[in-house]
Amino acid sequence: MTLILFLVIFGIVVVSHEFGHFLLAKANGIHVVEFSVGMGPNIFSFQKGDTRYSLKWFPIGGACMFEGEDGLQMKAGEVSEGSFLHASVWSRIATVIAGPFFNFILAFFVAMIMVSMIAVRDPVATEVIDGGAAQAAGLCAGDRILAIDGEKIKLYEDILLFNQTYDGGSVSVTYERNQEQGTVLLTPMYDEEQGRYMLGISNSDFVDIKGFDTVRYAWYELRFGMISTYKGLSMLLQGKVNRQDVSGPVGIAVNVVGKTYEATKGYGWKNVFVNMLNIIMLLSVNLGILNLLPLPALDGGRLLFLVLEILRGKPVPPEKEGMVHFIGLMFFMVIMVVVLFNDLSNIFGQFI
Repeated sequence: MTLILFLVIFGIVVVSHEFGHFLLAKANGIHVVEFSVGMGPNIFSFQKGDTRYSLKWFPIGGACMFEGEDGLQMKAGEVSEGSFLHASVWSRIATVIAGPFFNFILAFFVAMIMVSMIAVRDPVATEVIDGGAAQAAGLCAGDRILAIDGEKIKLYEDILLFNQTYDGGSVSVTYERNQEQGTVLLTPMYDEEQGRYMLGISNSDFVDIKGFDTVRYAWYELRFGMISTYKGLSMLLQGKVNRQDVSGPVGIAVNVVGKTYEATKGYGWKNVFVNMLNIIMLLSVNLGILNLLPLPALDGGRLLFLVLEILRGKPVPPEKEGMVHFIGLMFFMVIMVVVLFNDLSNIFGQFI
């Protein structure tokens, strides 16, 4: 069941990304040579029109390959009408950015389904912990947290994310009490049981979302996914994330999908379904943001070359750009091997 759920989740997230590229390419007259899900050798493939559709063995990505992209399918010095290079630079920018954009669209609609099926927690302190930082600062049960250090708070999960990423020092907390706003300064205290610093408030009040509020809270969930991805990347670059916290496809399948399924299946299919939706949303947001990073072989790296083309008034020779992206692809393949080893080490521990 873990494998089935992972493959379904992987397929939905990757297909949405590649379909964004595919749709905008077709709209701009760009010939799509191959639309593939997965990497490596084909499990099966078929030709429809001028595009080959493939399902590959390794669930570590996908591809929407265009004629003329990085010199692909180009005859010596020839640029055909359907070539990627034949399209205007703005059409190419739209085609490249469409993949990540479709990931955000998918995440938003998944979030809408999710919040319509479950109750959510507003950032209200239903309990102030005795002896905690919030109590010492004068916060009371019923206070709605509006911002922490100037960062807006929309869900209780935003507060939990702050607790997880807190790195020391005093913080300002803006709250609302009896329709009046106030601000206090507090220093989170370390909680031995939780193993992290805490503000000293909790929330056990779940609210059912109906009507147009579904759209608003879906945006809050999408916003939470974006902020958590950004903060996770920031911590990774700062060396604040240890090896056990980094996962690839195997780790996601076993430690995220598998453990979530085992923890929720006793509560019925609805609970499992909602939690799988949450994983789809978070992975889709992660894929969208990561692909916008200005690195070779990623959509962000291609956008960088297109911006450079606008500034120069002419494109970078496709064979040179292709070489840069090839080197980037090889680098990411090495990273994938390292992450795979890390996943296996986390799963099997001392056996490796």
